[in-house]
Amino acid sequence: MVISKTPFRMSFFGGGTDFSEYFEHHGGSVLSATFDKYCFVTVRDFPPFFDHKNQLTYSKIERFDSPDELSHPLVREALKYLHENGIQISYDADLPARTGIGSSSSFAVGLLNSIHTLRGKYTDKKQLATEAIYLERVLCNEHGGIQDQIAAAYGGLNRIDFSKDGFQVRPIEISEDRLEKLNSNLLLFFSGQSRFSSEIAKEQTSRTAENTETLHKMKELVSEGENILCSDRSLDEFGELLGYSWKMKTTLANNITNDEINTFYETALKNGASGGKLLGAGGGGFILLYVPEKYQSKVKTALEKYMYVPFRFENDGSRILYSKS
Repeated sequence: MVISKTPFRMSFFGGGTDFSEYFEHHGGSVLSATFDKYCFVTVRDFPPFFDHKNQLTYSKIERFDSPDELSHPLVREALKYLHENGIQISYDADLPARTGIGSSSSFAVGLLNSIHTLRGKYTDKKQLATEAIYLERVLCNEHGGIQDQIAAAYGGLNRIDFSKDGFQVRPIEISEDRLEKLNSNLLLFFSGQSRFSSEIAKEQTSRTAENTETLHKMKELVSEGENILCSDRSLDEFGELLGYSWKMKTTLANNITNDEINTFYETALKNGASGGKLLGAGGGGFILLYVPEKYQSKVKTALEKYMYVPFRFENDGSRILYSKS
């Protein structure tokens, strides 16, 4: 049996420039971090005493003889890709799916990590990320970028650069005190809405040509955000930059925001937030705010109908918690 633990991520700047339709022509960059909310994937060889050969447990239970019988596309394609049969898989998570924290990609990374380990194969972070990207974007043919798989595999606060030749991960080097200050000024709320990111990403992909200039500007914010973190500039500028980036992001597709999200955001700003953004493709899920500590109580009170989710940054990426043959 093998149990893997894979973090979820929050993206600060550059989202959208990690779509191949953009970065293969112009190069892309994102600034993102993983945090201490995780998905857990347990795998083991399935005992040969039942009337089915495999079992998958997530929000429902699927029992099947061949991977082709599976309705879960990611697991179906993963098992076919790895030539697996006779396996039991269970999925658990700290946060709900389809909420903008890269849950699907974290699951893909954790699943691959678990199965490789079960078969006695060591897989480094780059291979895990590369295989997860191939699984989601090619085998499952899902629209979207490639930052989530990389963030989940590597962990930490990173700048990730993309080109037609591949990707490069560069950790952001700042002091523990400054990282702690950044963490303490970020508040995470759940909007209560979920969505299929692939649908929003499909529209965004189709509008790449008309959005090119906006995406250029969004990519430039990655370097600006990195400069704020790695210098002695006020971290409050980071929050203001989040707000500026969010305004640009809302123009990339029609369903990135809605009336409730707009009202949430305006309420946060009126009560002291410097800026913020909806995580992921948009349409719902988690909203990240930058709020100086002196205004945090006021913001939390104004947004009390929404679930506040405390978090801490993490640095490990996907790892194996337990492995025993």
